[in-house]
Amino acid sequence: MASMCYEQELLFGNNAMAGIKRKALARLMSKAGVEKKKAAAVIGVSVRQVYHYVQGEAGLAGEDYTDVRYRPVSALEEYAQKIVSELVTYPPSTAKEAATRIHAVTGLKRSPTQVRAFMHKHGLRPLKTAQIPAKANPQEQERFLTDELEPRIEKARKNGQVLLFMDAAHFVWQVYLGVLWCLQRIFVPAASGRQRINVLGALDPITKELIKIVNRTYVTSTTVCELLSMIAEKYKDRIITVVLDNARYQKCKLVSETAASLNIELLFLPTYSPNLNLIERLWRLVKKECLYSKYYRTSNDFEAGIVDCIEQINSTKKERLETLITFNFQHFEPLSPEQTLRAA
Repeated sequence: MASMCYEQELLFGNNAMAGIKRKALARLMSKAGVEKKKAAAVIGVSVRQVYHYVQGEAGLAGEDYTDVRYRPVSALEEYAQKIVSELVTYPPSTAKEAATRIHAVTGLKRSPTQVRAFMHKHGLRPLKTAQIPAKANPQEQERFLTDELEPRIEKARKNGQVLLFMDAAHFVWQVYLGVLWCLQRIFVPAASGRQRINVLGALDPITKELIKIVNRTYVTSTTVCELLSMIAEKYKDRIITVVLDNARYQKCKLVSETAASLNIELLFLPTYSPNLNLIERLWRLVKKECLYSKYYRTSNDFEAGIVDCIEQINSTKKERLETLITFNFQHFEPLSPEQTLRAA
């Protein structure tokens, strides 16, 4: 029975034309000689209703299919533009808060359920907020993207030049809580130590290949120079550009001199611009795949989980990166004083 109801919902939907579709199907089945009882079972109505559908003139010609059913219009629609403007300017965190604000603006009291339906109808969705560095400069990011980064992306695509995004990730052996679909809440044991695994990597966004160094100590300028040597060895006789941030161990004399000796161009991002470094997306994937909601009994197990996940970047996870590592960079505008106050 449940299966039949589901099939009927797929067939007729739950819209204004559902009744008309049922009536048309009943008449067509009647013309085909299908028994009324079987037709009723297929359509999902009573046998009496099938008789009612096929009464009157034979066939469907001349039938008036205008939907004349009454549908009340919410009083909120009269103030839709004003309400949406208010909610877009100061986004509410809950439907209950939105209902309170709507009442203050329009004098109309509505339940959170009604307000939630209204917001969905007008394109508002519950989206998780994301953070940006407070000192980021959107104008400088836009200039860098247009004048520096995009021309090199074009050369990497068409001329075979090498473009790599470099960054270090520091994974601490601790609990990373995530969301799981389950019957009851699951508790993940806390880690018993504070060991850290460091990964310095350089990602090719064209081929999705990763060159990396993993250690348990520190990432220093010497580590960066070692990775640059690995890059130069892999991409011999090709023009190489490495995009990286302004970390002190990267933007120093030793690293600059080593890059120059290896004929590698270092392209430093504007300060506070992780959104322009594509390898940051890879680190988020690693955390999601091997850290969130997972427990490692020892630090060696923890390191093995990270290394195994990263090793798959150049093999089984390569296809996953096709949609993740793209050249669609996140843009943002500076917050207005009102938005800053609201965010606080």
